[in-house]
Amino acid sequence: MDHQPKFFENLSGTGKAIGVLTSGGDAQGMNAAVRAVVRMGIYVKAKVYFVYEGYQGMVDGGDNIVEVSWESVSSILQVGGTVIGSARCKSFRTREGRLQAAFNLVQRGITNLCVIGGDGSLTGANLFREEWSGLLEELAQKGKIDEDAVKKYAYLNIVGMVGSIDNDFCGTDMTIGTDSALHRIIEVVDAIMTTAQSHQRTFVLEVMGRHCGYLALVSALACGADWVFIPEYPPEEGWEDSMCVKLSENRARKKRLNIIIVAEGAIDCHNKPITSEKVKDLVVQRLGFDTRVTILGHVQRGGTPSAFDRILASRMGVEAVLALLEATPATPACVVSLSGNQAVRLPLMECVQMTQEVQKAMDEGRFVEAVRLRGRSFENNLNTYKLLSHKKPDAELPKTNFNVAVLNVGAPAAGMNAAVRAAVRVGITEGHKMFAVIDGFEGFARGKIKEISWGDVGGWTGQGGSILGTKRTLPAKYLEKIADQMRTNNINALMVIGGFETCDRIKQSASGTKRRVFIIETMGGYCGYLANMGALAAGADAAYIFEEQFDIRELQANVEHLTEKMKTSIQRGLVLRNENCNENYTTDFIYQLYSEEGKGVFDCRKNVLGHMQQGGAPSPFDRNFGTKISAKAMQWISKKLKETYRKGKVFANTDDSVCLLGMRRRNLVFQPVAELKTETDFVHRIPKEQWWLKLRPLMKILAKYKTSYDVSDSGQLEHVAMHSPKEAETGAI
Repeated sequence: MDHQPKFFENLSGTGKAIGVLTSGGDAQGMNAAVRAVVRMGIYVKAKVYFVYEGYQGMVDGGDNIVEVSWESVSSILQVGGTVIGSARCKSFRTREGRLQAAFNLVQRGITNLCVIGGDGSLTGANLFREEWSGLLEELAQKGKIDEDAVKKYAYLNIVGMVGSIDNDFCGTDMTIGTDSALHRIIEVVDAIMTTAQSHQRTFVLEVMGRHCGYLALVSALACGADWVFIPEYPPEEGWEDSMCVKLSENRARKKRLNIIIVAEGAIDCHNKPITSEKVKDLVVQRLGFDTRVTILGHVQRGGTPSAFDRILASRMGVEAVLALLEATPATPACVVSLSGNQAVRLPLMECVQMTQEVQKAMDEGRFVEAVRLRGRSFENNLNTYKLLSHKKPDAELPKTNFNVAVLNVGAPAAGMNAAVRAAVRVGITEGHKMFAVIDGFEGFARGKIKEISWGDVGGWTGQGGSILGTKRTLPAKYLEKIADQMRTNNINALMVIGGFETCDRIKQSASGTKRRVFIIETMGGYCGYLANMGALAAGADAAYIFEEQFDIRELQANVEHLTEKMKTSIQRGLVLRNENCNENYTTDFIYQLYSEEGKGVFDCRKNVLGHMQQGGAPSPFDRNFGTKISAKAMQWISKKLKETYRKGKVFANTDDSVCLLGMRRRNLVFQPVAELKTETDFVHRIPKEQWWLKLRPLMKILAKYKTSYDVSDSGQLEHVAMHSPKEAETGAI
């Protein structure tokens, strides 16, 4: 692998034409991908064409294939669905249809295609590519094109991006639209939970997923559902009895609400469908509980895309254009995928083949194999769900005699409560006695510590803030008292959930009829992550952060750039400023500068988001990431306790007995805190190197600035291990 940085300047699109189409079912975030392809394509001086109505538009030609400009994709980032349309197309499945499509593309010189769709759409694209030279020869024989055109347009390059809310494509941790669909499901579950405060009810929720149980499984994890039915993991024989026993036990413990989630393609171990109605009838007949069915249907496809989907799709769109520019006739058609926080390229047909293998394994009743082929992320979700949802009888639990405490520190962050719930339940499953510390280090010093049980953390996943309570006070002045409390309560291990300054995500999208610029201040202390990622998700024109120093000349250049843009058809501008990026160039200063310089062209508004960023219910990502990372941490603590236990005592005095668990590129890594000293800027409470800074040029490119972008991390065509799960358990949920 070449580690020398490569820059866009070497990758010219001059003389190339790129067609972009969306095909199959729509998914939130498709428009962000379309926007990124168009703007990146124009940035590298290629011509870019919309292909309206998917393959149907390619076959019909005419006004369905149109060259587009920078402004063509303004204000579509926050729009759900796909603005260029999608259609099922029977004619493209015939050679005659593909012949007509090839003719329409050659007429415009298009030999590069970006296809955003599901595995059917991508398989069709690959067949088209394989037939391309034959189709051109046939067109020449029929006299529709000349021999020069056959030579000039000899090869078709194809790059795919998977847009599918089901997350049913092997090779990528997340497909475009999945996170937004999870948001819709969780909104419904949260709404149901409030009505359950009034009535003792059982709710059966049917979610999409004809062949893939991802949405059902992850939403079950994110809301702490009592039971989940998915196609890849049918329940064992006698599940009816087991489920009813669990529901009646819940009712006996005064739990007012039972939630059962059913994927539309759920089956039993004999491959017979398990429908939401069947589950409801079973509960009513056996238990007599008041039971309601909610079928979410196309609500899951609707609404605005989440911040995650906007960023994912934007990154994939940029990477897709790079892949097309670097493609040679020998390069196989590739699909742009997400692995951890890295964009990677994988051979399209290897991924399609693996996706089909999953279905084959399910059809043949090889369900363990089906789960394994879905990948490490899916497998870990399932294992975590099994670990957290069903408590074994006390007699079956191991007894370790270890006492483990959990506490929250720093600012409250959405997802903390999900992490505490996971820690407590996994700890109990491992056989430990679990303790909760109230009010962080300060509470610990005062002895605010109590044993916490399995049932005590029920329903915690969806709660915002910190139920245990947290204080920003640092432990230094309390260390002696904390040590006393650890001795008094015989605490063998401590799990700390918090950080320097942790906060939830920001999504900000502004549009209006008048030309208007919004100046938004985000939180984050000295860390510009929120401002940077918020800017990428919202299509901002500039984001000022502490990590990248700026001066008055850059501010002036930004204002002039925005003023020029606003003189075109662009209606809105968006500027984000990290709260501590510069002590003199304050939010007020930037607002006044833009207001003065923009007179006669646009007016300004400012908004300091403040603590609303820490409020509200956690997103599906935060719930699941909190749950999985915490479960993994507790299993690590158990392993360390067993390794260091000698003669009735724990001897933990090595560097690796105090670790931070976090995401590094594609892996979740336990890193000794002692090692982190060299990597940390303690004055500003941030890492010295921030991985997301590599994404800053993307925001600038998509906002029409000229900039350099190091592509040394991309451009690597990797291969899918056909019969082994993904190596990394990643941050994707």
